[in-house]
Amino acid sequence: MAVPTILLLVADGRFPAGAHAHSSGLEAAVAAGRVTDLTTLGEYLRGRLATAGLVAATFAAAARRAAALPRPDQSPPSEPDQSPPSEPDQFPPSGPDQSPLSSGPDDVDRRRLALARLDAELDARTASPAQRAVSRRQGRALLRAGRAIWPDAAFDDLPATPGGPHQPLVLGLVGAVAGLDPAQVATVAVHATVTGSASAAVRLLGLDPYQVQALLVRLADACDATATQAARAAEQPPQRLPAAAAPLADIHAEAHATWEVRLFAS
Repeated sequence: MAVPTILLLVADGRFPAGAHAHSSGLEAAVAAGRVTDLTTLGEYLRGRLATAGLVAATFAAAARRAAALPRPDQSPPSEPDQSPPSEPDQFPPSGPDQSPLSSGPDDVDRRRLALARLDAELDARTASPAQRAVSRRQGRALLRAGRAIWPDAAFDDLPATPGGPHQPLVLGLVGAVAGLDPAQVATVAVHATVTGSASAAVRLLGLDPYQVQALLVRLADACDATATQAARAAEQPPQRLPAAAAPLADIHAEAHATWEVRLFAS
C-alpha cells in the first residue's frame, strides 16, 4: 500500500509547528556527558522510543480514536479502526471529585470528555513540570498550524486547559482532520520522537549527518514496532494506557529549564 502524501507532510520536520526548536532532552543529556557520540546517541534514541515515544504515540492514537466518536449530527463511523472501544468504562471518572468527568456523558459531550480524560491521564504520566509545560507549548504551536491548514470544528473539542492541550492530543486531532488513521498517527508521533533529537545531535555534537541518518534507518524497524504497539494500546481505556517513564530525562528537563543560555527550547 502506498504511503499517503498527507502522512509525509504531517511527519515532515518542516511542518510549521516549531518542532525544530526542541531537542527533546538531548541538549541536557549532552551537557551531562551522557550522549557523546553516535553510539550513545543510538542508545538515547532507543530509550526514548521505549518510554516517551511509546507514551506519546499511544496518546496521539487514542486522541485520534476519540475524535472519531460520533457527533450529534453524524452516524457512528463504519471503519473498524475508527469505532470507539466497546468497554463500558472507556472514559470513566478518575474519582468522585472529578467534575465534570464524574457526571454521565451524553452524546454531545462524549468526544470532549474523552479528550479531557486523555489530557488528564497524560498529565499524570508526565512527572516533570518542565516537560508538561513543553508538551503544552508544543500543543499550542501544533494547534495553530492545524487550525490554519484545516479550519475544522473538531479542534474545538480539545480541552481548554491552562497552557493548552498536550501535543499528542493535538496530533491526534490533526490526524483526524487530515484523514490519517490511528496507526498512521502513532507512526508520525514515533517518527518525531527520534528525528527531532537526531537532528539536534548534528548541531550539538557536530556528528556526520550521513551517519546520523544511517542510524535512523537502522532504527526504522524499532520505530515501526513501537508505533504498532502504541496503536494497539490506544484501544484500551485511558487509565490503562502505557505509563513508561524515564526519571533521568525528567531530571535533565528540570535542569535544562533553569539554563539562562541554551540552543534549544527543550
